Amino acid sequence: MRAITVPGTEGYAEDAAWLIPRYESVSFVDKYRAVSHLIPAAPSTILDIGAGTGVDSSWLAELGHDVVAIEPVTAFRDAGIKLHPSRRIEWIDDSLPGLVKIAQREKEFDAVLISAVWGHLAPDERRLAMSNIVPLLKSAAVLVMSIRHGLAPANRRVFEISADDTIELAKSFGLEMTLIARTPSIQPLNCQAGVTWSWLAFKRSYAP
Repeated sequence: MRAITVPGTEGYAEDAAWLIPRYESVSFVDKYRAVSHLIPAAPSTILDIGAGTGVDSSWLAELGHDVVAIEPVTAFRDAGIKLHPSRRIEWIDDSLPGLVKIAQREKEFDAVLISAVWGHLAPDERRLAMSNIVPLLKSAAVLVMSIRHGLAPANRRVFEISADDTIELAKSFGLEMTLIARTPSIQPLNCQAGVTWSWLAFKRSYAP
């Protein structure tokens, strides 16, 4: 029986062998430099959507946070469990835009991270995704997102998304922007190709 590909994950399973060490080579501190000051200082509950191999989740767990790592690509999830074993990380096979499994728990988080994922969603999927993300945020929670700009591999499903459109979408669901930053890629090959990132942070401004 042929496995169903989650929309937005196209190409990742096929490229997992070389992507896993590439993901592992980028530290949380370097990647999140523009927004790291927004990560809760006290031990908190954090949702890492599109956790990849768990580099970010592992760093957060080492700081004392309890992390739920959502990753739909089996190869990445298996690598993360092996490379970053931690009692503070729970791995879940779930995905945007539905987030069906995590939504069923009716749990709220102090912070939600969505790094390098948003660009894989079509416009209608992004609206559905945002509607499912907001209920996961506590009243004082922070939502941190990164959006990729630039050429992508041919076997990936990628949409060019503007930061402004994402901000307007977030506002329509009761989120208030607290930060926007534009940074170059920290991966050498992407940097040479002119890839840049928009970093956005939001908080809930009213109950949805």
